[in-house]
Amino acid sequence: MTTSVSPSRSGEIAENIPFLRRYARALTGSRESGDQYAAATLEAILADPSIYDGDYSNDIALFRAFHLIWTSTGAPVSSTPTDAETSLARSAQAHLNKLTPNTREALLLNTIEEFSSEAVGQIMGIGTDEAARLIDTAFQEMSRNTAGRILIIEDEPIIALDLEHIIEDMGHRLTGIARTESDAISLADADPDFDLILSDIQLADGSSGAEAVNRLQETHGPCPTIFITAFPERLLTGEGSEPAFLIPKPYTEQQVRSAVSQAMFFASTETLTA
Repeated sequence: MTTSVSPSRSGEIAENIPFLRRYARALTGSRESGDQYAAATLEAILADPSIYDGDYSNDIALFRAFHLIWTSTGAPVSSTPTDAETSLARSAQAHLNKLTPNTREALLLNTIEEFSSEAVGQIMGIGTDEAARLIDTAFQEMSRNTAGRILIIEDEPIIALDLEHIIEDMGHRLTGIARTESDAISLADADPDFDLILSDIQLADGSSGAEAVNRLQETHGPCPTIFITAFPERLLTGEGSEPAFLIPKPYTEQQVRSAVSQAMFFASTETLTA
């Protein structure tokens, strides 16, 4: 017989749902698939509250429950994609098949969600040393398998310069840096051969990085995009269109490296309505 989830536990779970969705979307490369996994996790907890293990902190307990669902299915949830999305998904899966099993999960948990190697091991059901090994392996393999041209949309010069140094150190090339929406449109029109967009949300003149990305994709076609914001929880409400790849401000170099490498695996991105 199953028991209901207590109100206090429901509140604990709700606090971490935005971050679980962020992780699930990055892991699957899709807002829709990621949200399906997050929803399946909540349904599983409601059906069997024991999988939300009270011996761990609230966030680890929720992510552990997610991983029980993730490992039981063995592949991202698929919806009904368009012909183009089907082709892109197949291409992404071909890349993913080259990676050592479990490395992406460990990398994302460590860099995007900022879990320690010990916590990653607890979530994935492995030892701390094994979790650390998976994280190191993921960085090595992704750096070998992803390289391209990146367009940065960022109005703060110091941050833009820092992002430029990080992506060039990873082996990518910079298409250009735009400080406003109009700058981004002009850069893309002059040099449309970019493979990824790294964009702030709020730009110098009050324009929207999200709207700039939407316009670029309307003109130049789908492109993986990573949004950067000081308030990621505001963009992960489950309402309307939301980004698949998102990193917080202030960010760490590892977070940028992980997000860029992950996004390069997926050739479609979810647009964000400003």
